[in-house]
Amino acid sequence: MNQKEIRELIELVAEKEFAEFEVERSGFRMRIKRSSEHVNHVAPVVSSQPHVLAPVPPPPIEFPTPARHQAPVVSEPKKSEADQDADLHQIKSPIVGTFYRAPSPTSQPFVKIGDRVEKGAVLCIVEAMKLMNEIESEVSGTIAKIYVETGVPVEYGQALFGIKIS
Repeated sequence: MNQKEIRELIELVAEKEFAEFEVERSGFRMRIKRSSEHVNHVAPVVSSQPHVLAPVPPPPIEFPTPARHQAPVVSEPKKSEADQDADLHQIKSPIVGTFYRAPSPTSQPFVKIGDRVEKGAVLCIVEAMKLMNEIESEVSGTIAKIYVETGVPVEYGQALFGIKIS
């Protein structure tokens, strides 16, 4: 494996948010593991060829500097995300699995934001142990929020959709 392939693997693992990833090819073995602080690091490489990978340091944190001699800005208090979601009926995952918005990778999603749905309409699929479980709407209304991206693992009770009941 060359450095470009290794970098691509690290980027893929970070993008897909895998907790751990291991690959072995032609006597070269690499394990990428995500720590609890979501910082990517690479475990030692066991190989017949010497390879050295070092963790990438996090970008520097920049703190805004307060402007001097500036009058305070008064604005309306904004609704927090929890306040905005308070009037939505949440459809939650009944199982642990992987969330999919469409029946197949080439198909259109079951629903989009703004779609009107009736009680019993299929909203998504949660795959658990190679079984595709259709998740149906518990209420009639309009899809106001989709909380999860397709292909992402979901937990039991995790909010999947916010429906504005009408």
